[in-house]
Amino acid sequence: MQDLIRRTPEVLREKLNIEVMTGHDVSEIDLQARRIRIQPINGGGETFEPFDRLVIATGTTPIRPPVPGINGEGVFGANSLDDGSRLSEAIDRKDAKKAVVVGGGYIGIEMAEALLTRGLKVSIVDMLPQVMGTLDADMAALVGEALTEAGVDLHLGEKLEGFDEAGGTLAAVKTDKEVLAADLAILGLGVRPNTGLAEEAGIPLGIRKAIEVDDHQKTDEENVWAVGDCAQSFHLVSGKPTWVALGSVANKQGRVAGVNIGGGDAIFPGVLGTAITRFMDTEIARTGLQEREAEEAGLDYVSRTITGHLRAGYYPDPGQITIKLIAEKSTGRLLGAQIVGTRGSARRIDIPAVALHAGLSVEDMINLDLGYSPPFSSVWDPIHIAARQTLKLI
Repeated sequence: MQDLIRRTPEVLREKLNIEVMTGHDVSEIDLQARRIRIQPINGGGETFEPFDRLVIATGTTPIRPPVPGINGEGVFGANSLDDGSRLSEAIDRKDAKKAVVVGGGYIGIEMAEALLTRGLKVSIVDMLPQVMGTLDADMAALVGEALTEAGVDLHLGEKLEGFDEAGGTLAAVKTDKEVLAADLAILGLGVRPNTGLAEEAGIPLGIRKAIEVDDHQKTDEENVWAVGDCAQSFHLVSGKPTWVALGSVANKQGRVAGVNIGGGDAIFPGVLGTAITRFMDTEIARTGLQEREAEEAGLDYVSRTITGHLRAGYYPDPGQITIKLIAEKSTGRLLGAQIVGTRGSARRIDIPAVALHAGLSVEDMINLDLGYSPPFSSVWDPIHIAARQTLKLI
């Protein structure tokens, strides 16, 4: 596990002169006294730390529904390195054969791959009628097919009701439709902003109870900033506040806050929700708005889905890629994109992501001067073809 830790407290202290207090919990933000209350996790007296400027970067809290047995032996989270270590140890100790993953999002499908690799029989339970709720149903179906082909049993449209134990350990996962035998259960139900401290301090919260910030990452309180998964963002396409829990967003927001605290003037312009992941050899990517989000934003849109080769069709192993583009019907402005394909597909999402930042239309995208060589693409890249087909609907 130590190999996965980028910087230790010692390195931060010695190289950057940053004092990191691990094993301590902040229990209160006192804005009037300009101090925080600190409590050692392993016991000991509380202390107070004064501040001139405060950055809140409390991240997220995993969603754990209050169902019977959720805190029992054999039910694991998947939100930290320690969670991963405990799960790996339990697989060996219990000689586990069957695992149920609750949740079919990013964490759920990545955990399914890891468990399959360890030789377990894997099931995924999700209350939605599809996996990957950040994709439209037609694109999510492609991911579902890849999961099924790899041996994952999908139980979609089923709500978690609890966990049954036998002999003091997990025996089954109960849904509103069936009972699934299980040696292990992994919770991949997503996260919510961890903003209890901020709320108790009286700092205004916004969408999904994330902390309200301006484009400088500053809160409504003097000399208090918020960054990362606990802070809300601004969606570059819909023009509305949003909340996106991604490490890439958190890092950019942290830089902006740091520059401004240091006396500079940096702006965080907003997000698109660009994200990629993988299940075995199937790569998945998305950016901008889904159809549902376009409807919620009151946009009149069209969408087109194409399937083609990643490389020139006559090239050995040309691969396959499916691209969906969503565009505003009246203007042709690109609104969003989704990709599912074989290895090498996902990073093509960067092209529509840049197009969204630039406010390009699908017609603009047809003439993008993208790199061409048979090992990498056909003369008309799949992005070009998707743009051409979408333009026909406008």
